[in-house]
Amino acid sequence: MEERSLHIVIVGHVDHGKSTLVGRLLYDTGSLAPEKYEEIKAASGGEGGSVEFAYVMDHLEEERKRGITIDVAHTFFQTAKRRYVIIDAPGHKEFLKNMITGSSQAEAALLLVDITQGVREQTRRHCCILGLLGIDQVAVLVNKMDVVNYSEEAFDSVKGDIESALSGVGVNPSYIIPVSAIKGDNVADRSPNLGWFKGPTVLEALDSFSSLGMEDKALRFPVQDIYDMDGTSVIVGRVESGSMHRGAEVCVFPEGRTARIREIRKFMADDIEEAATGECIGVCIEDGALRRGQVLTDGATPTRSGSIRANVFWMAGRAWHPEMELVWKGTTQEARARIERILKRFDPASIEVIEKDAEEILPAEVAEVEIRLEKEVVVDRFTEIPEMGRFVLEHLGEPVAGGIII
Repeated sequence: MEERSLHIVIVGHVDHGKSTLVGRLLYDTGSLAPEKYEEIKAASGGEGGSVEFAYVMDHLEEERKRGITIDVAHTFFQTAKRRYVIIDAPGHKEFLKNMITGSSQAEAALLLVDITQGVREQTRRHCCILGLLGIDQVAVLVNKMDVVNYSEEAFDSVKGDIESALSGVGVNPSYIIPVSAIKGDNVADRSPNLGWFKGPTVLEALDSFSSLGMEDKALRFPVQDIYDMDGTSVIVGRVESGSMHRGAEVCVFPEGRTARIREIRKFMADDIEEAATGECIGVCIEDGALRRGQVLTDGATPTRSGSIRANVFWMAGRAWHPEMELVWKGTTQEARARIERILKRFDPASIEVIEKDAEEILPAEVAEVEIRLEKEVVVDRFTEIPEMGRFVLEHLGEPVAGGIII
């Protein structure tokens, strides 16, 4: 089994079957605790009735409201290939805000469409968000096939509408799969009811997707702080991508000079040769001192610039105006900033472009902007190395926007 989990988001119009699908995935992969299954079966009507898997989401929501810690089985499921993390997407605005500001990172998406309703407004909205965030590993699940007696003709009709809606926002789905989440058809196992469909099941589709592979990319190590430990300067931070090796030569950006790693330190560990993606470590270098905000790299050179183009989600309760003094913060870097140009402004409800070369950004709106910084910073595109392509804008010490570099 792969060591790294794949983060997925499941989106769809209200009542198109998201809750049922999540419950079915947990149950079919053996990731639903037995006691929870018994609770859900009882809530569904006991031994004689069918199990309503949507109750799984109801239980999770109730536990969240009561402040109860969610069991691992509720948020993870696994196949023979890897573990999966389901990112909650309670609504399009919340999902977009969470993705941009850094509390979640989806690498793939499942988009549900009810066969009896087809592509709806919220479906189009979710398509736009997937395109906006650059999520290109998408499987569309045409749900409730049991309601139309597993009709291939009905599936083909909706499939055409889906392809049209997604192509309009630059998303090309890897798969469009007919399923019945409530019956389990084509979720974990192939269904004889859908013998005419030769594509993968939902789990097969997910297993075909690849992770962002941060561990295989070039090193990115933003310097968080420097501690003096018994006369030795220890540089601390988190390896955002790639790996760091003792004795290796690295580049220090934004200056571009080189340094050599003399020592790697981890909590309660000695004689460390290597640090991997995701690890929080301390390092000692042979050549000169470092400061917070610098970034250690190797291999592919990051972008070093005082100007960036980004999609921002305006979180402040009042509109943006040119006189606002802003501070840009990305990883451990920060710089005074100003929005020089608003290239596009998106309606917060439809995520459709409502104005080009705009003069304002209203609360909860998304905008494509050009930002000028007072000094050069080190960044990567969000789709390449997410943590190096994400930032927040602050005004008077309060966050007013989150953004992703495009």
